[in-house]
Amino acid sequence: MTELTTSAPGSHARESGARTVRLEATNPEGCFLGKTVEGKKFASGVDSGFAFADLLFGLDLGNAPAFGFAYPDWRGHLDDVYFRPDMSTLVEWEQGLDAVIGDYWLKDGTPVPLCPRNLVRKMVDRLSAVGFTATVAVEIEATAFEESIHEARTRGYRDLTPLGGGAGTAYHLAKSKDWVEYMSAVAARFDEVGIAWEAWSDEDAAGQVELNLAPGDPITVADAWARTRQIMREVAFERGHTVTFMAKPTAGYGQASHINLSLQRDGANVFYVEDGPSETMLRAIGGLLATMEGNTSIVLPQITSYRRLVDLSGPPVTVTWGIRNKTTAVRAVCGHPKQSRLEYRLPGADANLYLALAGVLAGVIAGVERKIEPPEPVGAMAWCLPPGLGIERIPDTMTKAADALEADPILRELLGDEFVDYWVGSRRWEWMQFHTAGGDPFAELSEWESARYFELP
Repeated sequence: MTELTTSAPGSHARESGARTVRLEATNPEGCFLGKTVEGKKFASGVDSGFAFADLLFGLDLGNAPAFGFAYPDWRGHLDDVYFRPDMSTLVEWEQGLDAVIGDYWLKDGTPVPLCPRNLVRKMVDRLSAVGFTATVAVEIEATAFEESIHEARTRGYRDLTPLGGGAGTAYHLAKSKDWVEYMSAVAARFDEVGIAWEAWSDEDAAGQVELNLAPGDPITVADAWARTRQIMREVAFERGHTVTFMAKPTAGYGQASHINLSLQRDGANVFYVEDGPSETMLRAIGGLLATMEGNTSIVLPQITSYRRLVDLSGPPVTVTWGIRNKTTAVRAVCGHPKQSRLEYRLPGADANLYLALAGVLAGVIAGVERKIEPPEPVGAMAWCLPPGLGIERIPDTMTKAADALEADPILRELLGDEFVDYWVGSRRWEWMQFHTAGGDPFAELSEWESARYFELP
């Protein structure tokens, strides 16, 4: 991605005339959930909303209820929450089927605090209150395999054949035609449903692709991210292949979802000054670093997420920033009125982008509001740093990251006690499931992880 410019949201919105309409939203884990309703039923519920059982905020990825932390008064009784469609997202998904993204609300008309889309909106509104808008973009990484999803299940998601051949190292055009045809079909579906994209290319691991969505406002980009993953899965199924967004689907390279961000005031990029970084950019960096250990829990959500954190393998491992330095956790791109931006390089491909954006925006807001100054930038390689430099390493286990989030006063204030307590409790539950239901902490990648994370989220 070379530029951050806002794409127009809702350009494909229209009144639904389809026989059926699919309601779409993510749960906190990042799974794309919903239900399909008959056309007249949809029309009758556009304003009042559609009932969903609150269990969608209470089940883990193994379909078991998560325990060990307090439930708020609206959860725990299989009571209803209400999906409200955002009609600006209504598109024709296929002939006879429309699709619409929405948010979850309580009976009293207040937003569900755990709804990922609502949490992004909360941060966007807070940013607006201090005079800024944000433009973001995301780099999605995924790995495609020759086998169908049915065969992948039979094999336990192990020993699969990378689509396009066994070569890696990134940017190779000498891929077999099945890989090119798959990604061309994916891009054609993007055009049909109005997802703005910029590029796709071969990535480091065999069968791996990087896909760049066009920049836009945070909610629009997160909506596009959710639908992108659904399209990539549907197209893979139609062509007899399978695709995964697991953080590390094999013992080789992992997968990321880097977030690029800039701030605007009155249409001007406030991260830009000719000899940058600007003061606003520096404060945003300060806030991002101050909240990075707590945000690790949000942007590295699963057990496998932490297997990526290996020096020299691509992901950042230290709480650092640098100018044009891709070994640091935050990379500053400076000196251009349009291209000046920050790249937050920590999130894994398994992160829920709505929640990741909420956490990143919270860090930026804190930095700007509290005038947090960052440490000195790292100009050298930020991997394999010796001890004694005063540079912290990113939490490298799920429990360390959960502890950091629980103790982070900035994220607790901005994201809210209810979300933080829920998320920390759910991560500790996931850790316990791994250690009691078949996970192997000493394996490069355990069978339990493949079964749990390959298809979901």
